[in-house]
Amino acid sequence: MEPKLNRKRAQFVLAKIDQILDWERRVNGDRDTRFVELGRYLCEVRGGQYWRLESLKSFDDFLERRFPGSRRKAYYLMSIHERLPKQVRSQLKEVGWSKATELAKLARRQGQKLDCAKWLHKAKTLPFDPFKQEIERALNGPDAEPWEIIYFKLYKSQLPVIEQALETAARMLGSDRSRGYCLEMICADFLAGANSQQDDPQALLNALYRCFCLLPDVQQIGFLERLRTAA
Repeated sequence: MEPKLNRKRAQFVLAKIDQILDWERRVNGDRDTRFVELGRYLCEVRGGQYWRLESLKSFDDFLERRFPGSRRKAYYLMSIHERLPKQVRSQLKEVGWSKATELAKLARRQGQKLDCAKWLHKAKTLPFDPFKQEIERALNGPDAEPWEIIYFKLYKSQLPVIEQALETAARMLGSDRSRGYCLEMICADFLAGANSQQDDPQALLNALYRCFCLLPDVQQIGFLERLRTAA
């Protein structure tokens, strides 16, 4: 049965939701601007050796004081700022930090060939998700597969085994391959060994096809000959 509609309460709740979402947008926008400024100022501190004002011996000592236990974050903010061309850096406040991180990926790939005016216009006019998709298409081509980030917990004792497996797969597949791609190949190898064709043979076939495409032409021909012999 449909509950009786309490219009007064419904209006109050919906208004509260809109207020919270509006607050979140303002906070995110302010955070984007602050991160832009922080990256720029950190670069200036390092370049001008401003840490001497506090009688510190090095820039690392300055970061240790300001970012205890997380200097990597500071270097990350600086690297994004430095990686972008001057035309983009001068307008980062209008673009925002989230979009700047995506632009930096493209700047790193294209270097001097980056069309700054074109991508600045897209960054200013597009919402974040469509803009990120544009960056992905520019990096991986128009037929790039959709993707998603997956989170799960690992114990510290598990990390060495996982890192070693990923590094071994990267050496076999090529260092330019992403860790996600290496993980897929490890899983494909496990599925092949576990003989799980009855569960989802198409998933295994897709993974094996990716492996096949990585082989040089001579080895692809040899692999096909072995398949014919086995058949």
